[in-house]
Amino acid sequence: MTDITIRPLQLADHAEWRRLWTAYLDFYNTVLPESIYELAWKRLFTDGEFEPKGLIALVDGKAVGLTHYLYHRSGWSEANNCYLQDLFADPAARGKGVGAALIEAVKQEAGKLGVTNVYWMTHETNATARKLYDRVARRTGFIEYDLL
Repeated sequence: MTDITIRPLQLADHAEWRRLWTAYLDFYNTVLPESIYELAWKRLFTDGEFEPKGLIALVDGKAVGLTHYLYHRSGWSEANNCYLQDLFADPAARGKGVGAALIEAVKQEAGKLGVTNVYWMTHETNATARKLYDRVARRTGFIEYDLL
């Protein structure tokens, strides 16, 4: 078992965060303008109940994964919900528990605030990630729609 350290993002992590998030976006064939990188990084360090948060995974001091998550209100409960927005493990670190460790860390952070509903989405073709998700969470059966 690989020794994985999960901790909140720090300002000094910018280059590694950018490398990992770019790889995540590449996986989904997405290119974002520099202004969005700058805004996302700024928001990750902005105080506020609904601002996004970030965690980084380290193995032997090397950044190998990241996640972004945020809280939002729900009409169905007093407690907020937690949306795990981005989850990425460096391809060289896959299968070593990085993704599961990041998910568990988000669950623990949410739990500190009394949040019990942590959820996320993935593309139906993301078979590798879905194997992990099927193991650590329940599939709800909901189908996403959006207005673009």
